[in-house]
Amino acid sequence: MTLKDRIQDDMKAAMRAKDAPLLGTIRLLMAAMKQKEVDERITLDDAAVVAIIDKMIKQRRDAIAQFAPAGRQDLVDKEAAEIAVLERYLPARLSAEEIDAEIRALMAQIGASGPQDLGKLMGPLKTQLAGRADMGVAAARAKALLAGA
Repeated sequence: MTLKDRIQDDMKAAMRAKDAPLLGTIRLLMAAMKQKEVDERITLDDAAVVAIIDKMIKQRRDAIAQFAPAGRQDLVDKEAAEIAVLERYLPARLSAEEIDAEIRALMAQIGASGPQDLGKLMGPLKTQLAGRADMGVAAARAKALLAGA
């Protein structure tokens, strides 16, 4: 079963259960997936769906960063609930040690030797860690490891 099929099944279950918050979030996700398919005239695979989910989670975290200082706890709670629903569809996140191991292996594979190779490293790293790690954290770790290399 693909991730897209699982999301559709969860949407049907949320409709039957009359779970409005869950249903709303899943519908937003389905709309984003459909928009991507229509715009690019493609059928999404699991990696593309994970990329969309990552983007949606990042948008919600940015919104929380705006709402919290403004004292809008109701909106912070709504965004946090949506993040919780979206995170269900992501693969298991890697630990810091696992991220470091992936980066070191990729550094050895492409021959990255210093900070000047960060751009050369980040392209393959982004595809390799898609959905399994926060790319901001991965980029910081890669920069630190390259500086120490």
